[in-house]
Amino acid sequence: MSVPFWSFDPVLYASTFGLVFLSELPDKTALATMVMATRRRPAAVFAGVTGAFIFQSFVAVLFGGALNLLPAHWVRLGAGALFLFFAWKLWTQSDEAEEVEGVRGWRASGFARTVGAAFLVIVLAEWGDLSQLTTAALAAKHGRPLTVFLGAVSALASVTAIAVTVGHGLKARFHPGKVRRVAAALFALVGTLILVRSA
Repeated sequence: MSVPFWSFDPVLYASTFGLVFLSELPDKTALATMVMATRRRPAAVFAGVTGAFIFQSFVAVLFGGALNLLPAHWVRLGAGALFLFFAWKLWTQSDEAEEVEGVRGWRASGFARTVGAAFLVIVLAEWGDLSQLTTAALAAKHGRPLTVFLGAVSALASVTAIAVTVGHGLKARFHPGKVRRVAAALFALVGTLILVRSA
């Protein structure tokens, strides 16, 4: 008897959640999300990052072969360069400009820009990464894409919520200028690591 293509398996859901959660929690994208949350509205960062993970999981579950359509080397180079660009922008921004930008960030356009930036950073950084490959492999092995998709997205959204909460907490506790410099250093570190892996 064949398994219905869209059937839901709670055991597979739980195992997918656990595997993806553990693989993503110490990942560079969790760090990037935390850093972005020190600089922008938490809701906007969460929306952008979660949207990127939904897109990545959708591709992994339904079009696992599409992971190879874009050359991973060039995607990683783009991600590394983007992280270094954000690091430079954070490091060179003045405290006065930061305050003005913070006020603008409450506007709808600022919210949309943050969502878009967070989405782009995570899509580039996560393309072909462990959690996406794990999701694709589980969907192919078990033939239950809906279960795997829901498990992966739930795990990734949970990691995102943790990272956003931690990042926002750091913003509230420490001087914005110091947080900005630490965020710039972390972005530079992540960008350098991505470029070294791509070499």
